Amino acid sequence: MSVNITALRSDQIYRNIIQAAPAEKQELYRQEMLSPFMGKWNIQHIPFRAQEPGGFDVITMNNWMNIAPEAITSDINEPLAAISTAAFWKQCQEAVETSLDVFVKEGVTLNVSDYLYTILLGDPDSPMLQMNEGISGDGGIPGYIIANLVPNAYTLPRIPSVLAHECNHNVRYQHIQWNPGITLGEMVVSEGLAENFATSLYGEELLGPWVTKTDMHTLNTIIKPKLKDQLDVTGFDQIHAYLYGDEIARMQNFTPVGVPYAAGYACGYHLIRYYLNKTGQPITEATITPASVILAETKEFWHEETLFHD
Repeated sequence: MSVNITALRSDQIYRNIIQAAPAEKQELYRQEMLSPFMGKWNIQHIPFRAQEPGGFDVITMNNWMNIAPEAITSDINEPLAAISTAAFWKQCQEAVETSLDVFVKEGVTLNVSDYLYTILLGDPDSPMLQMNEGISGDGGIPGYIIANLVPNAYTLPRIPSVLAHECNHNVRYQHIQWNPGITLGEMVVSEGLAENFATSLYGEELLGPWVTKTDMHTLNTIIKPKLKDQLDVTGFDQIHAYLYGDEIARMQNFTPVGVPYAAGYACGYHLIRYYLNKTGQPITEATITPASVILAETKEFWHEETLFHD
């Protein structure tokens, strides 16, 4: 199957919106930036347009971490310039192409042929994005990839790695059936696979903050003991705090469970390192392996001390 990878050039859309009248900005953003991802919103049951004024929709979700449409004025010219070069978009395109090509070359079937990606400008005042050191991504729905960042010396070099991470999710969920009763174990495994895949391509020096901000003492004494008996817990409202940590849980009105930032991500990264080292399985094959198989092979991980980022 041939793969078609398309960039939605957000930089050009931002420029259009800068020129628009204030009253037109939100609708222009909705139509030009968000409607190309309609297939994603529909699968996630996120309303494209709120049922009542002030209700939840794609704009509400966008504004959690990204620059809101009404704030798209000439004030954003500096960050906009950072994502406006041909070199930047070439780098993004190559990251997505390389990531998907790794799977094809290893014989992993891609059931989706068309991929759309874009890069959104993050809101520097977003508490959630601040916790992520100004960079994030979204790639759980096959065929759609979004990365967002506040452009700076830390985030810009990490964009290819973040895109690789999201491509890994894209491929996994073409083979593993997503369902609303997803377990914490699946989410921990999934995030660990994605970050190990990214580092296999771009190196550990570009690990995301969702891994690097956790030291080994915290992993061994707080995160592992909290997570090991919760892996079968289902429902996003139940697993959210374990995955993202208490601070983000509070921001999104979920119940804290006593774990730090991105606990599930950091734990997943080291869990999958353990699994890959133990089994010798390639990361590409591991990506499409059920979480139950991976967790059955890694029971010792929860009781052994992880010593370092190996």
